[in-house]
Amino acid sequence: MSDDYGHDDHPSPWGPHDWGHGAPHNSFAPLILSIGVGLFLLMVGGLFTFGEFDGRYLPMVFVALAVIAAAIVVWWRQDMSFDGSYEPRARGVPFKNIQIRKVGVWVFLMSEMMIFSSLFSTYMRYRQGIPRCDTIFESGDWVEGVAVNCFEPASQLIASSWWHIAPGAINTFALIISSFTIVQALRWAHKPVGSVDEDVRRKRIYRYLGATWCLATLFLTLKMIEWFIGFHVPEIGFLGIHEHEIHSLYSEGYLINNDHYQAHHYIDEATGAHMVANIQVSASLFYVTTGTHGLHVFGGIIGLSYLTYKAWTGAYNPQSAVSIEYFGLYWHFVDLVWVLVFPFFYLY
Repeated sequence: MSDDYGHDDHPSPWGPHDWGHGAPHNSFAPLILSIGVGLFLLMVGGLFTFGEFDGRYLPMVFVALAVIAAAIVVWWRQDMSFDGSYEPRARGVPFKNIQIRKVGVWVFLMSEMMIFSSLFSTYMRYRQGIPRCDTIFESGDWVEGVAVNCFEPASQLIASSWWHIAPGAINTFALIISSFTIVQALRWAHKPVGSVDEDVRRKRIYRYLGATWCLATLFLTLKMIEWFIGFHVPEIGFLGIHEHEIHSLYSEGYLINNDHYQAHHYIDEATGAHMVANIQVSASLFYVTTGTHGLHVFGGIIGLSYLTYKAWTGAYNPQSAVSIEYFGLYWHFVDLVWVLVFPFFYLY
């Protein structure tokens, strides 16, 4: 096997890569991906100015997505030939003899911890620093028609009934189960050669990875229903359930740019006066935090699509199972973050 620090030829920075010559250090994929993600975030930020949509940035958003897609294609072409015969290890302290890719994953996850820690701390700071809307309403310190600056947790709507909270609760179980399925995929990939039929190994791995993909897709689907669509609850007589509609957060007016939020529970029964609230801060914190997590789930779906396809080709075995392990580290992190997001933003 060639030395990773030698002068082997790495013929193509675009892939497919000959792993017999070592890792593809000249790959363009990381650079292209970084440029694409940076451009995407910059252009998405320009789409909305003070809550107003600005379509001038939309073409560049699609350009950024095309750049990201190109980076993913390059990465997939180079990784598809990876059979586990070469897994570079760090040679310097403090990571000596640890797989370089594993070190990279842990460094990445540490940076992700800082992102979500910032979001959580910001949420708690504003949650404690801005008076709650229900407190102001009960105190009577408001005037009809004049917007009150207050904090309205999304839980005021989501936790108002079991039906409202159902999508988030199902999503919690879906992600927990998906962590189990990804571990099962890794377990079957690690089974020693000869201890199991290779076709059985192939089927079990891609089925478990496919199940993880389905659960992740279910998560985002329910998230979209919760945010934008809502759902209809039919009448179930023997359970005492009456027919009614569960409205989405969008239709309820829980929006980032809503400075005149009118909730049905902020009506003075004695006078009929309706308190109007500016909920831009609280809504922004909810959507930015849960949306950031949702983007991580979407990124996981992209990775799972590739892993599932590669598993279907029978490419995973005890030697190449590390790729599933590294993705599993990321996926467990995404699961753990949601376990914290759910009680903080949906119940509290």
